[in-house]
Amino acid sequence: MKVEIFSDVVCPWCAIGKRRLEVALGRFAHRDEVEIVWRAFELDPGAPALADGDLASHLASKYGMTKEQAVASQERLAATAGEEGLEFHFDRARRANTFDAHRLLHHALEIGRQDALKERLLLAYFRDGEAISDHATLIRLAEEAGLDGTKANEILASGRYADEVRADEADARALGITGVPFFVIDRHFGISGAQSPESILHVLDEAWADTHSGLVLSTDAATKCDGESCSLPT
Repeated sequence: MKVEIFSDVVCPWCAIGKRRLEVALGRFAHRDEVEIVWRAFELDPGAPALADGDLASHLASKYGMTKEQAVASQERLAATAGEEGLEFHFDRARRANTFDAHRLLHHALEIGRQDALKERLLLAYFRDGEAISDHATLIRLAEEAGLDGTKANEILASGRYADEVRADEADARALGITGVPFFVIDRHFGISGAQSPESILHVLDEAWADTHSGLVLSTDAATKCDGESCSLPT
């Protein structure tokens, strides 16, 4: 079974969805026969390499709310993440372009370290306040995830894996994916949003048992990011 997850490393629901998927897989009878592939999806392709200002101010400006309202929304989302064992510090997060991070994730896929790098990038952004568009930072994070730093440097200094990132994004458009995380199982089943481990496990069981070719969609619009917007718990 192949599970492809379209996501971005600056998407809070993607981090939460990763944890919930891991819980579901831990209960899945056929876990050893599941291949996980992280696919690129840029929530803000036009984002600068590193933007000025804090995330709360950016959110307030973009959606016409006060900064206090934006901070309160972030606090609710951080509390949801905490229930999954994640530590979010939106006050530390630094809005940045994620294209190069996705290029490194494609390299990591080829050498069997993709999940480790995905985990490190998510924690770097949401917990540690790292500038994940900065090449020196990306090289260090890659090394911490078990990649070769010299190779990571060579990739970042070149245009390698750019086509693969763009192919993922074209694939997402072809599948009608507009928000992340979005899980595609054997190209027949889809899960939209960071749904509960129970819901994910149910779809995994269905996918294992079912061989029909239609995309069977389980959706939860309140637990995914769309554009630069992330639905927040109320």
